[in-house]
Amino acid sequence: MTDVPPTDTPMGPDTDWRRNQLGRLLGQAMRRFDDRVLYLMAHQPQVPLALSNLAARRQVSAAHIHITRHVGLHGSRLSELADSAGMSKQAMGDLVDQCEAWGLVQREPDPRDARAKLIRFTATGLDWLHAFEWAVQQAEVELREQVGVEVATVLRLCLEIYAAEGD
Repeated sequence: MTDVPPTDTPMGPDTDWRRNQLGRLLGQAMRRFDDRVLYLMAHQPQVPLALSNLAARRQVSAAHIHITRHVGLHGSRLSELADSAGMSKQAMGDLVDQCEAWGLVQREPDPRDARAKLIRFTATGLDWLHAFEWAVQQAEVELREQVGVEVATVLRLCLEIYAAEGD
C-alpha cells in the first residue's frame, strides 16, 4: 500500500480519474454482469412464470441476487446472510421478507437454537437457483466470447487473488 498524497496537492482541471478508475470499472462490470443474469433468468423457461415476469419488469434487482448467492442449501441464519452479502441485518431481513412473499425462501426453526430461524429455499426457490446457475454460466460464456478465453482466465485469477486479500 502507498502513502496518502499530501492534502495540499492541487486536483487540477482533469478529474477524469473519478470516472475512469478501477473501482468504478469493477462496479460497472458487476452491474452489467448481474443485469445480463437477470435478463437471462427473465427469459428462462425453468424460472416460474411469476418470477420470470418480475425479472422481466425489473422488480427483481441485484439485491435479490444476493439471496441467491448466499443462502446455503441447508439454510442460513439472517445474520450469516447479512454478513456474507455485506448488508445490514435489517436490509437483509427486508429482502428475505420479499423473497418469502414470492415463495423463494421460507423461515424454519433452527434445530440448533430454538430462538433462531433458518432461511431455506422452497421448491420454487430451488428452481430459481437452478435457473440462476444456468444464467451465470451463460453470462460467463458470453464474457469469454467477448474478451477472449485468455483474458477472461486472467481476469478471473486476478479477481480471485484480489478478493482473497480482503479475507
